[in-house]
Amino acid sequence: KFCDILLEGLAPDGGLYLPEHYPQIDDAHLGRLRSILQTQGYAALAFELLSLFIDDIPAYDLKALCNKTYTEAVFGTKEIVPLRPLGDGLFVEALSNGPTLAFKDMAMQFLGQVFPFVLRARGATLNILGATSGDTGSAAEYAMRGKEALAVFMLSPYGRMSAFQRAQMYSLQDANIHNLAVKGVFDEAQD
Repeated sequence: KFCDILLEGLAPDGGLYLPEHYPQIDDAHLGRLRSILQTQGYAALAFELLSLFIDDIPAYDLKALCNKTYTEAVFGTKEIVPLRPLGDGLFVEALSNGPTLAFKDMAMQFLGQVFPFVLRARGATLNILGATSGDTGSAAEYAMRGKEALAVFMLSPYGRMSAFQRAQMYSLQDANIHNLAVKGVFDEAQD
C-alpha cells in the first residue's frame, strides 16, 4: 500500500520501490486528462494521475491534498507548470516555479502535505534522514518545514554547495528542520 511505502522510505534491498504494474493510458484517457488540465487545472490533473497509484487514501482526501499542494501561492502561477513557447510548435515546460526553484518541488510539495495526513491518521511521528548535494535537500526542507509530527535531518557536504543552496537550507529557522554539514563529498554524506 502507498501509505506503508511512504513511511518506510527505501525498499528492504536499499533501492526504490516500483509499482507492481503500470496503468495503461490509451488515447481516450489521455484526451480526458488534457481536458481536465484545461478545464479544472493542474491540481485536478495531479489527483487523476496519483489516483492511478494511490488506493489507500480516500479520493476526497487525496483530492484535497492535491488542491492544497498545487496552488498559485506555492508555485507563483495559476498554471503551476506553464508551457513557454520557443517557436515552431516547440514548447518548454517551466518546472522551476516552486519555493526552491527546483523541479523537485513538484513532488516534494505533495509529500509535505501527504506525510502529515498519513501520520495524523496513524497517530505516528516520523524523522526523515536525508543527504543532499543541494537542490533535493532544500526542496525537502521547504516542503516539510513547520509540519506536525515530522522532523528532517539533512546531511550536506560542507562547503560543496552553491551559496544559493546553502542560503536556502541554512536560513530556515523551523524547529523541525535540522541541517548537518559533513566534511567530505555528497557520497560520504549519503553513506
